[in-house]
Amino acid sequence: MSSPGFVHLHVHTHYSLLDGLTRIEALVQRAKEFQMPAVAMTDHGNLFGAVEFHVAACKAGVKPIIGLEAYLARGDRRSREGADAKSSFHLLLLAMNLKGYQNLIRLATLAYLEGFYRKPRIDKAILREYSEGLICTSTCLSGEIPRALLNRDRKAADELAASYLDIFGPDRFFIELQDHGLEAQRTINPELVDMAKHLGVATIATNDVHYLESDDVEAHDVLCCINTGKLLANEDRFRF
Repeated sequence: MSSPGFVHLHVHTHYSLLDGLTRIEALVQRAKEFQMPAVAMTDHGNLFGAVEFHVAACKAGVKPIIGLEAYLARGDRRSREGADAKSSFHLLLLAMNLKGYQNLIRLATLAYLEGFYRKPRIDKAILREYSEGLICTSTCLSGEIPRALLNRDRKAADELAASYLDIFGPDRFFIELQDHGLEAQRTINPELVDMAKHLGVATIATNDVHYLESDDVEAHDVLCCINTGKLLANEDRFRF
């Protein structure tokens, strides 16, 4: 059970295609059951479930926080040069208000219309242009800052964090901490905490939610196999 007041801010539903297993109705009911005042929806690269999520959450008496885990291009969103499946970073964005939601829609639309190559991608230029009303975090291990830390380049990580701080300011940029038992997370979390102290920004703790029940793990494993073209018999496959 979770303590009343805790809010999940990094959550993937089945609209994170071939990645999330969480059904929206079940998500908001579980949040209500655990006396959570709010819950976020942050699907990969899209806002397909935003209206369904808002309606279901309000009906359950849980505040909906609409977000997006965007794909951030390494350079210009329109460039295809060197753009492979691993050439983009993840970036968590949360709408604070109506303006933020409108900007999320704008970013998601431009990601498909202008930045789509393997994934719908944004870049720093349009992120800066449409940042009003949005909260940004350092995101997961696939985020730009954590990857720099995993590459043992603290200077680059600090510079990246400063760039997000410049776009969003200290009240709308947060260092995100996760611990799913992964060695990589245990390695960089102390550095992320130190970075937050150095920058004077707050930290948030999230769980990169992709399913609701421990019994869902087998079904989610199958979903990941479909996504990556692997078999359950492949020992070296991607798995949670």
